Amino acid sequence: MKLVCSIAAVLVNTSRGVHGSVAARRISAEMFKELKTKVLRLLPPTSNGPTVHRDETDGAEILSCTVKALKEGHIVAVPTDTIYGLACLAQNSDAVRKTYDTKGRNGQKPLAICVGEIQDIYKYCKVKVKKELLGDLLPGPVTLVFERSEELNTDLNPFTSLVGVRIPDHPFMRQLCQMCGEPLALTSANISSQTSTVEVHEFQELWPKLAVVVDGGPIGDQSRLGSTVVDLSVLGKYSIIRPGCALSSTVDVLKRKYGLSELSGEE
Repeated sequence: MKLVCSIAAVLVNTSRGVHGSVAARRISAEMFKELKTKVLRLLPPTSNGPTVHRDETDGAEILSCTVKALKEGHIVAVPTDTIYGLACLAQNSDAVRKTYDTKGRNGQKPLAICVGEIQDIYKYCKVKVKKELLGDLLPGPVTLVFERSEELNTDLNPFTSLVGVRIPDHPFMRQLCQMCGEPLALTSANISSQTSTVEVHEFQELWPKLAVVVDGGPIGDQSRLGSTVVDLSVLGKYSIIRPGCALSSTVDVLKRKYGLSELSGEE
C-alpha cells in the first residue's frame, strides 16, 4: 500500500509518445517537484503501446488509496466509460462544495451521482420504470434522472428534487463505488465550460487541487460527448436532457422495448 501510494510522480506523459509534447513533459517534471497529488497508473497508456504487466494486487492497492482519499473528504480524478471525471463522496457536504470550487462550476448546475450496482439506485432515487429497463441501459454511458429520495444528502443539488444517477461501464469505477459503500458525486474533469477530457494530462491544471489522479489511459473513442442524460421522473415518459454519446441506442430501448413516449414541452 505504501509503495503504490508513494507513486506521486508517475511521469504520465513520458510514455505517451505522440500524446504528449516535449514541452508538456518538461512542465510535468517541474510540477512533480512540488505536487502532492498521487498520480496512479491503472492501465497502459495506449492499447497498441508497450505491454505493461499489471496484477490484481496493484489494482486493489490503487482502489484502496483512492477510497482512503475520498473517505478523508478529498476530490479525486477518475476514468469512466465516456470521459474523465472528478469525484467526491456525495454524502459529504464539504467535499461537494469543494468540487464546485475546484472546477469553478456554477452552483446552480447539478452534480450526478455514481453507484456500483442497480439495486443501489433504489436507495437514493424514486424509480418509476421497470428494473429490467435499468438493466438494459446500465452499466453504460447513460445518466438516468429520477426524483431523489430522502436518503440523499440535502446539500447535493438543493435547488432541485431530481438527481441524475450513473453506473459507468468501467470496472474500476464500479469497484470504487462498492468499496466506498455510498454514492459518489461525479462531474467532468475540466474547468467549467472548457472541453471534456479523455486523457489525464488534459486537465493537468487541476491536479494540485486533487488528492489522487487515476490514469486509466485514453478513453474510448474520444468523442468527448459524455453520457446521454435522460429524465425518467415522469411515469411512462422520457425526456432527453443531453444527447451525449448513446442517444440512438438509449431512445431505442425506451421507445421500442418499453413503450415510453417523449415528454413534450407542454406537459
